[in-house]
Amino acid sequence: MGSALRDTAKTLGIVTVLAAGFTWFGVYGTGGPVWLRFTMWFVTMLVGAVASYWVVPFVFHTHLKTAHPAVRILAASILLAIPVTITLEVFFALIDANAALPFLPIQFAYVWAVCLVMTIGGFIVDRARRLAELEDAEPEDRIAGFLQRLPVKYRGADLLAVSSEDHYLRVHTDRGEELILMRLADAMRELGEDNGLQTHRSWWVAHQGVADSRRENGKLLLVLKSGREAPVSRTYQSSVKAAGLV
Repeated sequence: MGSALRDTAKTLGIVTVLAAGFTWFGVYGTGGPVWLRFTMWFVTMLVGAVASYWVVPFVFHTHLKTAHPAVRILAASILLAIPVTITLEVFFALIDANAALPFLPIQFAYVWAVCLVMTIGGFIVDRARRLAELEDAEPEDRIAGFLQRLPVKYRGADLLAVSSEDHYLRVHTDRGEELILMRLADAMRELGEDNGLQTHRSWWVAHQGVADSRRENGKLLLVLKSGREAPVSRTYQSSVKAAGLV
């Protein structure tokens, strides 16, 4: 409850400061009383802030959570621009500003550009925050957080390994496999060194995911608990042996 109140107060504070700045600098050169112009910007930005509480989870965590970040950012900024543009047009009509329909596409483009910049900024800040939280997270919490990227049936599964396939990662668990859009380097950073190690340029294996090891034509392979085999290149053989996986 206290956290929700703090978040609300923070949002209202940011909206108030931005509205005051837009009013002071006379953005769009709108006329009318100061109180009306301030109200216009305050309500417009509040609409954008409230819309973000629905748009961000809708795009980033539900319907497009496996899409490329650029696609998610583009979709979120467009959805945010719609209610903001409508709100602005209503106020423009009230203060006799140019709210004619022929100018609506141009107005939407301006609003979308601002929403795009703010969405990119929010994405960067959120990613930095999550990486900072991961630095302090326990190893098992890192795995649990990583598995949140997968469908519900994988929550609580044992992570065995991840392997790179083009722009995707194949996540190997004791409940099956799933493809997600992510770089191997980002996955390893998120999972941390305590949970496993890289065995090949395209493979990361969890310590708990290895059932056995074997050699084939001189090449070392780690047998996962699922039966799949993860290759071990010469570059990583010493690390694999030091970890006791052979």
